[in-house]
Amino acid sequence: MSQKWNVCLAILIVTALLATAFSFTAPVSAQEPFDWKQAEGTTINLLLNKHGYVDSMLAYLDEFKELTGMDVQYSIVPEDEYFEKVTMDLMSGAGAFDAFMVGAYHTWTYAPGGGMEPLEDYISDPTLTNPDYDWEDIFPSLRTSLQWNLQAGGGLGEGHQWAIPWGFEINAMYYRADRFKEYGIEVPKTWPELAVAAKKLTGEIDGKQAYGLAARGSLSWATIHPGYLTGFATYGGRDLDENMKCTINSPEGVEFTDMWVKMVKESGPPGWTVQTWMENLSDFQAGLASINVDADIGVPLMAVPSLPELWDEENNQSKLLIAPPPVGPDGDFVTNMWIWSLAMNSASKNKVGAWLWMQWATGKDYLKKATVEHWMDNPIRQSVVDNPAYQEKMKTYPTYLDTLALTVPKSGIYFSPEPEYAFVGDRWAAALHEIYSGNKDTQTALDDLCGEIDAHMKEVGLVE
Repeated sequence: MSQKWNVCLAILIVTALLATAFSFTAPVSAQEPFDWKQAEGTTINLLLNKHGYVDSMLAYLDEFKELTGMDVQYSIVPEDEYFEKVTMDLMSGAGAFDAFMVGAYHTWTYAPGGGMEPLEDYISDPTLTNPDYDWEDIFPSLRTSLQWNLQAGGGLGEGHQWAIPWGFEINAMYYRADRFKEYGIEVPKTWPELAVAAKKLTGEIDGKQAYGLAARGSLSWATIHPGYLTGFATYGGRDLDENMKCTINSPEGVEFTDMWVKMVKESGPPGWTVQTWMENLSDFQAGLASINVDADIGVPLMAVPSLPELWDEENNQSKLLIAPPPVGPDGDFVTNMWIWSLAMNSASKNKVGAWLWMQWATGKDYLKKATVEHWMDNPIRQSVVDNPAYQEKMKTYPTYLDTLALTVPKSGIYFSPEPEYAFVGDRWAAALHEIYSGNKDTQTALDDLCGEIDAHMKEVGLVE
């Protein structure tokens, strides 16, 4: 990892720990009991993405209504339509919904446009926030990834708190432990070791034409942010420098990208150029894939007792085990994360009611129940991870919680914070396609990519 990248990482870590110009503290215990009914008789409107986190919340929503005396209306929209609907309402300023789900990256578009309500004053106000809420119990890397000073290219962990973490995914390495044992494969510690393991598991396995490494490959920024960006950042690569100049074509970036594409060509999905997260899940469930570096929650989603392909009935546990992502040349790793979060519409007509729902849905009581009785992985709070009932539930996924403990402190957002991240990611995926097809060598493809990104940043006015 380069010295420059180490310095940048150090700055991010220090920033996350220090108070900022907009610093705030969680409320201390108030003398009077917290008033959950302060918005009684009102209604809030929620816009929600179709997701397991939403299913879990709806299972307990009547408890919130009884607690607060409020009514809750909601609209659930599939992800391919969801963000378009969010964008339209925020741009209009109509305030049709009070609170909504957002990914960390989307704050870089919605916050500068004025559509999101800053939340630090709500968190620090003891009349609005239950003294038992315990803001610091939420993992620091999650909190700071949703705090931003609106400076394109930097400033994470500074400025306003734009959203509250609700659930998150860390890109770790999961693998078919039974196949590793059968083929005498040790758990890869480095990316070259991963390439060797994936190649050994490519070919006919259990009567199926299998491949070793599941990997996203569609023409989308979603191809970049899981395993690829995790390895890219681990090797010291960055998308943009502090002046918003593209650095994807750095020596570190070229080295990892070249290795990644060769690994995908040798051991990846036959239809890699259109492969998505859902196709990867399906391939694992069909016994066609053996290794992936992607969202860790894929393990409990896929490996269930009703699917013998991925479940060890004799030992009553998952055949999929999980480990930290491979290390880079310096012997260490970082990992990119995805955070589903809750945000408040700045045009909301019931901000107090919206905040009461947001803190309930991210609070200890709800999350402790949902993570045990329903599905709410990964828990955003240390206290919820430490809950004995949750620990007992996760015993059927050996190594999962140990891996989570190792990866959370080294997780972060490794796209640079700026509103054109989707353009950067989409064009980046296209460059990987050019390398994969042999139309361009890795250096040329990434040089051309950086030229295109630099020109675009000037065109949209993010750089002079």
